[in-house]
Amino acid sequence: MTKTNTTPMMVQYQKIKDQYPDAFLFYRLGDFYEMFNEDAVKGSQLLELTLTTRSHSAKNPIPMCGVPHKAVQSYIDILVDQGYKVAICEQMEDPKLAKGMVKREVIQLVTPGTQTDTGAAGAKRNNYLTALTMVAPDQYGFAYTDLSTGELKAAEINGQEAVLNELMSLQTKEIVIDDSVAEDLQATMKQLSVMISKQLEIQTSSELSYVEQDLTTAPLKQVVGLLVTYVTVTQKRSLAHLQRAVAYQPTAFLKMDHSSQTNLEITQNLRTKKKSGTLLWLLDETKTAMGGRLLKQWLDRPLINRQQIEDRQAKVGTLLDHYFERNSLQAELVKVYDLERLAGRVAFGSVNGRDLIQLQTSLEQVPQIQHTIEELGDAVFDSMLTNLDPVSDVADAIRAAIVPEPPLSVADGGVIRDGFNAQLDEYRDAMRNGKTWLAEMEAHEREVTGINNLKIGYNHVFGYYIEVTKVNLDKLPADRYERKQTLANAERFSTPELKEKEQLILEAEEKSVALEYQLFVDLREQVKKAITRLQKLAATIASLDVLQSFAVVSEDYHFVKPTLVKGHQLKIKQGRHPVVEKVLGRQSYVPNDVTMDDQTNILLITGPNMSGKSTYMRQLALTVIMAQMGCFVPAESAEMPIFDQIFTRIGAADDLISGQSTFMVEMQEANHALSQATANSLILFDEIGRGTATYDGMALAQAIIEYVHNRVHAKTLFSTHYHELTALETSLKQLRNVHVGAVERDGDLVFLHQMQPGPADKSYGIHVAKLAGMPDSLLQRADVILRGLEQEAKEKPAVAAVTSTAPVEGSPAAAKPVAEPTSVAAKPESAASESTPVAEQPVATETSAAETDQQLSLFTDEPELNPAQAKVLAQLKDLNLMGMTPMAIMNQVYQWQQKLSK
Repeated sequence: MTKTNTTPMMVQYQKIKDQYPDAFLFYRLGDFYEMFNEDAVKGSQLLELTLTTRSHSAKNPIPMCGVPHKAVQSYIDILVDQGYKVAICEQMEDPKLAKGMVKREVIQLVTPGTQTDTGAAGAKRNNYLTALTMVAPDQYGFAYTDLSTGELKAAEINGQEAVLNELMSLQTKEIVIDDSVAEDLQATMKQLSVMISKQLEIQTSSELSYVEQDLTTAPLKQVVGLLVTYVTVTQKRSLAHLQRAVAYQPTAFLKMDHSSQTNLEITQNLRTKKKSGTLLWLLDETKTAMGGRLLKQWLDRPLINRQQIEDRQAKVGTLLDHYFERNSLQAELVKVYDLERLAGRVAFGSVNGRDLIQLQTSLEQVPQIQHTIEELGDAVFDSMLTNLDPVSDVADAIRAAIVPEPPLSVADGGVIRDGFNAQLDEYRDAMRNGKTWLAEMEAHEREVTGINNLKIGYNHVFGYYIEVTKVNLDKLPADRYERKQTLANAERFSTPELKEKEQLILEAEEKSVALEYQLFVDLREQVKKAITRLQKLAATIASLDVLQSFAVVSEDYHFVKPTLVKGHQLKIKQGRHPVVEKVLGRQSYVPNDVTMDDQTNILLITGPNMSGKSTYMRQLALTVIMAQMGCFVPAESAEMPIFDQIFTRIGAADDLISGQSTFMVEMQEANHALSQATANSLILFDEIGRGTATYDGMALAQAIIEYVHNRVHAKTLFSTHYHELTALETSLKQLRNVHVGAVERDGDLVFLHQMQPGPADKSYGIHVAKLAGMPDSLLQRADVILRGLEQEAKEKPAVAAVTSTAPVEGSPAAAKPVAEPTSVAAKPESAASESTPVAEQPVATETSAAETDQQLSLFTDEPELNPAQAKVLAQLKDLNLMGMTPMAIMNQVYQWQQKLSK
């Protein structure tokens, strides 16, 4: 689109726009922010504004649209929420005093990662801006901050996968990079809908020197410098609330990759993408916005330090045992506003009178909170009591200066209390006396003229005036007033005396507003000096809030304190899935034990679909997460080790971004677990191998089980429909079979939802199809086919294949001279459909040393074959078993039977 920069204003506009080519420029003109050219065209569409033009008579009129300055924030939010940047260009001088063009500058660049006004809906969510630099091949410096709270953390991360996992866990919308970050990584981040912003140079500043003082390595200082420079350049205002950067290591917490967090529905419901139905939803009984954000942070990063976990447990236990004190604490916390974000507004200079009243109200609750904690009488809270600084000097200053109900704007007066400043009181007295004089003058003029509706009014253009309706003009004495303005139905007048009073009143008002604003700024600067104390107080109150939330849910849902053991034994009695139980109700949920001693690392779970296998697996993972957050857990009793990582492969989903199939995603997630897990990890594998052909799937499933058993030794729950795999219990010493109970009653399937020892007897596939509402005729036909196939399978001789596998180095089998067996069934059940029945074949579980070098022959050299048999044998040799379904194999065998029986 052709730009027309013919006027000085458009020249100024384009010069500023060229500095922010990737942002919408909101250009201040009077009471509006205007957009021009491409910004106007696109902005009018996104914001649903009327598109007009400037310079109508020009050959190429300039597209134009605008928004009122008083409502600008809502329009900015719309654009930023959709992933755009907005540059706010303000008038930097009074247009009345300006010579030539009014000076204008961009005062702030609002981006998805720097947005601080999140509103009530985002009160319990952090908005993180991240930064990334590559310091060596596949080694990165990583940092993130929430500008609304001042939180700032940094880490050194190895590998692109770990970087992407941190980005997704933080749900960041914007990342700042330099030229060191590879193009392929940038492309992947864009696919994740993360805005990429470039910051090529690091600028030294007092803010940077302050925040990086605790960092000890060059990579951390470099990435924090990049982040702080970008914030300084874009925000163009004080960053006094930025906290000193905290170095962290992802390995210092219970590690969960993004897919595991998603599968377990920690903070987001898989189906609705909302908070409802998640572990966060269950645990969130927090009373403050700060507590809500901290709870999510604890969920994202459960602890692995025993002392820290037990310290939280002790505090939760004390609060649980003190019902009345806990209720008092909740009542006090409800009155505490968002101290972290209030401190941020103070630093940014955007705080108003109402914000300061909220700060005052919050600080007034601290002494009572201190008293309540002291009433608990437990030394475990001593450090918290020390940090509960009421910052009383700030509360007192606000109370003395600000009226109880201040107006929203601090620029129009009415914010400062009477009696706070003597000069301000004088101005206000002059204003009040002047207005009293105006009222007396109006009454006097009505009496003298006999015009009862005569009035004295004011507007910003003409000042004070006497207004007389036209029907009453003939009542006015000649030359009594000076004509000032003519309206349709009235005339406005003035007098020398009125002009004199107008000057006195307006001068007092102007000076009063200016003085009030200066007094407010002075108070704001006084509060700014206490930002560090306020942030420390906010962190303590947030922790108290989360701990009381844990106590509330623990009492409401009958959770118990878990015992952390030093070994690897896991014993949960009558464990429950806390979220499902909340939805169903305690009376409807069937609890289950999870028992895995030092000699048991794998539970192989079988049972029909919908019976509760996935719920059983998820409930263990959620119990571990809750325990290592310091919360009590849903069980009658629980003894558990401290896990370092949780890996899950639950559910089926394509990776639409990279174009990968369900099976590919399944294999990648499984590989990630196998390559990263340790003996202290928890692995949940649900139906591994079902996304490919039956033989492939079962072979992979068995190989994975053996790999975990022999190499990884992690506590593993592995659910499967490959019933042939249950025979592994005889050859893998650390594996135990369990199944979900189900019974048939009058031809219907009844799920017991109870975990029982041993393998399931069958899949109940047709019964599940019946529960799904399949047509009766279809189910009857499936039952006939099932019986026929089962009969054919009984009539066939069983054939077992035995293959040898080399022992895995470092595994228990490696010390034995006998090779570890691999079981393969001749006609396994289809992984894709539980209703496809196949006869189970005997599985070889032991081999002698002599047998490990050979495979059993399917046929002997005798007797001599007739032509029909020879033809069948030739077909058998050429048969592509791996490319056929079990049903196709059955049909082929049936045809051979017919040929051989002739």
